[in-house]
Amino acid sequence: MDKDIDRLERARRPGKLASQMHPIYKGKIEISLKAPVRSFSDFAIWYTPGVATPCREIASDHWKVWEHTNRGNTIAVVSDGTRVLGLGNIGPQAALPVMEGKALLFKYLGGVDAFPICLGTTDPEEIIRTVKALEPCLGGINLEDIATPQCFHILERLRKEMEIPVWHDDQQGTATVEVAGFVNAAKVVGKRLDQMQVTMIGAGAANIRIASILTKVGVRPNNIIMCDSKGILNQERKDLSELEATNPEKYKACIEYSGASRDCTQSSCTRGSDAILCASRPIPGTVTKDMIRDMADKAIVFAAANPEPEIWPWDAKEAGAYVIATGRSDFPNQINNSLGFPGIFRGALDVMARTITDEMCIAAAMELAKVAEDKGLTPEYIIPNMEEWEVYPREAAAVGEKAIEQGVARFTRLRSELLDMAYSRIERARNETKLKMDNGIIPKAPEGTSL
Repeated sequence: MDKDIDRLERARRPGKLASQMHPIYKGKIEISLKAPVRSFSDFAIWYTPGVATPCREIASDHWKVWEHTNRGNTIAVVSDGTRVLGLGNIGPQAALPVMEGKALLFKYLGGVDAFPICLGTTDPEEIIRTVKALEPCLGGINLEDIATPQCFHILERLRKEMEIPVWHDDQQGTATVEVAGFVNAAKVVGKRLDQMQVTMIGAGAANIRIASILTKVGVRPNNIIMCDSKGILNQERKDLSELEATNPEKYKACIEYSGASRDCTQSSCTRGSDAILCASRPIPGTVTKDMIRDMADKAIVFAAANPEPEIWPWDAKEAGAYVIATGRSDFPNQINNSLGFPGIFRGALDVMARTITDEMCIAAAMELAKVAEDKGLTPEYIIPNMEEWEVYPREAAAVGEKAIEQGVARFTRLRSELLDMAYSRIERARNETKLKMDNGIIPKAPEGTSL
């Protein structure tokens, strides 16, 4: 019992430190200059009267906005605060710390300038109009923490109606990193993707997209079982008949995946499964030891809910799980979007892609998996961690190459060029942060606040 208490104390320490540290810094990002100010006379170049000349050039040729401004490296992180982490509908103001954190990761890990925009509306049409109105000053849009089913409609509309990349990180980003980890976990346990039975706990935006990408890399749709809080999704569930109109993506999951092969109760969903992928409630115990004991030998368990996983790793291991991953950085095998979105957007921006396709995400997933495989896979190492920052330039190059191949890139570049561009951007962001810390521009953190 004391051991469990110690584990829980360690697991909950990041939250306690976050509450202490956020008020000290009053936010995690700020605007910083990238052009020199040699004297006050330079203001005549960067602002009036000199700035009128590039303005006129852009007015006569809109393409020049990409040459004269930072648009090509600027994205917005947009949320309505309706599905924040595992916290639910907490509103746009409470969502802001998450979106600022996202912007910090974009910059430090991808060299991407990202700005958080938390909207005071949950009306899908108003969100769509607002995001579209922002397009002239942005190179891309990262949708974040928007509840289902609205997120599907918003993403689909914006992807069709905008000429810059728009993606929903809780769909494409989560799927990219989960698939990378899953591909390597399958190698560790020595099982073929097309022969594995996969149970998915949670039927929201994340797992629906993960299932879709899994089928594109080799998992058979009829080997996927998806569950919501009431049990297995299939056409025999009478309570799901209205989904065709209200949540078509979830209704599609009822049809595509094979829950009809067994009873609809959640208790039967893991029987014989090779893997369970959880994107559900951040409540340990959502997945039980008995559910894992029902699984096949060398079971794979991804418990990705944040801030706490659906089952604590030590409980999963005691129940017989062979490969265990969570969404947290304080356990081995962190399956977290932060391994995906910085490099993917870096690659998309570097070729000025018009969109981010599923194939671009798969290219990133395969490159991410390969980085770990090159270093040697083990049950405790199926995916790189954020400290292995070469991951991000390699992802960026893979994404850029795929965008060029698919004809959605405005620029054609060699892989070597893409790697050099990404390394340069990311290294600059990291060096800038270190320089500010070394010189006290970023104040030193208080003693005792390290994990």
